[in-house]
Amino acid sequence: MGLKKMALITHLPKQEKTLFCFLAVGVLFLCWGVIVVESGIGVNWGTISLHKMSPSTVVDLLKDNKIQKVKLFDADPDVMKGLMGSGLEVIVGIPNEMLALLSSSTSAADLWVSQNVSRYMVKGGVNIKYVAVGNEPFLTSYSGQYQSYVVPAMTNLQQSLAKANLARNVKLIVPCNADAYESSLPSQGTFRPELTQIITQMVSFLNSNGSPFVVNIYPFLSLYGNSDFPQDYAFFEGTTHAVTDGPNVYYNAFDGNLDTLIAALTKLGYGQMPIVIGEVGWPTDGALGANLTAARVFNQGLVNHVLSNKGTPLRPGVPPMDVYLFSLLDEGAKSVLPGNFERHWGIFSFDGQSKYPLNLGNGLLKNANNVQYLPNRWCIANPLKDLAEVTNHVRLACSYADCTTLNYGGSCNGIGAKGNISYAFNSYYQLQKQNPRSCDFDGLGMVTFLNPSMGECRFLVGVSDYAASSSSFRLQNSWISVLLIILWDAWLFLM
Repeated sequence: MGLKKMALITHLPKQEKTLFCFLAVGVLFLCWGVIVVESGIGVNWGTISLHKMSPSTVVDLLKDNKIQKVKLFDADPDVMKGLMGSGLEVIVGIPNEMLALLSSSTSAADLWVSQNVSRYMVKGGVNIKYVAVGNEPFLTSYSGQYQSYVVPAMTNLQQSLAKANLARNVKLIVPCNADAYESSLPSQGTFRPELTQIITQMVSFLNSNGSPFVVNIYPFLSLYGNSDFPQDYAFFEGTTHAVTDGPNVYYNAFDGNLDTLIAALTKLGYGQMPIVIGEVGWPTDGALGANLTAARVFNQGLVNHVLSNKGTPLRPGVPPMDVYLFSLLDEGAKSVLPGNFERHWGIFSFDGQSKYPLNLGNGLLKNANNVQYLPNRWCIANPLKDLAEVTNHVRLACSYADCTTLNYGGSCNGIGAKGNISYAFNSYYQLQKQNPRSCDFDGLGMVTFLNPSMGECRFLVGVSDYAASSSSFRLQNSWISVLLIILWDAWLFLM
């Protein structure tokens, strides 16, 4: 408020001053209420997929489900084009591998902002709210590979945004993994000693530029990685393993983890810093405990918990600003180094079909419309053939296609040997857009029009509406795949 207006207020009669103060407080209260209303449930849209729907189909899926916030891991031009004019609030990402360059070159930062932000921030363009500088750059498994680049990269990017007159509307964030902080009890939370200086600089930067702290929280990984972790504590349905921390009691891992971060931030002097949950979710396949029921119970419990505005013991009544579910769609080409479940985090399958009933606050999920499927036909093991020599064909098929559901804990683990062969054959066949020769396998495969799916094990049919931009993991021409099979068999014969 300007000095002249302040001077006018001081000369108001007492009753009018009182009325003005009440009005001012009311305005502040209403503004605070608007901030709470604006927070909500978003999704992560990853694109490391073997079968891709067109970006326009995915954007329609988001809009049909009234999902207004979406987080990307890059700024793929096709995806950004699909988001043009959608009005969705978007987070674009910078891969960790780019941090070194962006930290050392202002020209590189200028170019990145120009190509990935400025060009889309036009009338009828993309509503970019945040730029994620790296993704979990402080992850323990990276052994410090990226951490020294984070703050310098942010500094250069901030200057680039300012040059482009975008610094007021687009904020920088750094999605952090929950292993950046540690504690046996939430109130004792601290950042890892080797990160304290860097995190302090980063948080100071974020705070001075009006950015939130972004953290990824995965109770599933706590359960998956520790056989002693109480299963019911990972969910929101109540637990017999509540954690007592002084006057506070924690009934779920999410609140405990979040308050550990809040305690760590408080020790740095930023206890009131806004927090966004960048990733949180539960996989539906690929491991024991990764199934449709568990995913539904966790995600619905999470959504209900956040939308109730309960907050946590250290921040009662103050939930995270936003929560981004991980993830929107399954990604069949992701690395399975962390576990086979990595390909099965989606609340929708690869073709935009909801996996289970889930209400994000706007009614149950709706399936994608106008998905262009390949014809209803599948590749299976020929029942009239001797399958004694099939092993290498299965191995080759699964080296390209996703067969993770066949492994221990997967939904297709119990379909038997012939079922496994058929699943591998079909996965490869669909990946090759149902090219007849991709179902040959030296005569061991055959095409059928009868759906071979069994129980919860789904034999997929591929999509065709985004073939031109399918994953680079997919072979582009069917004859190449056939040639590889022949060469593989020839090599085996010569061995």
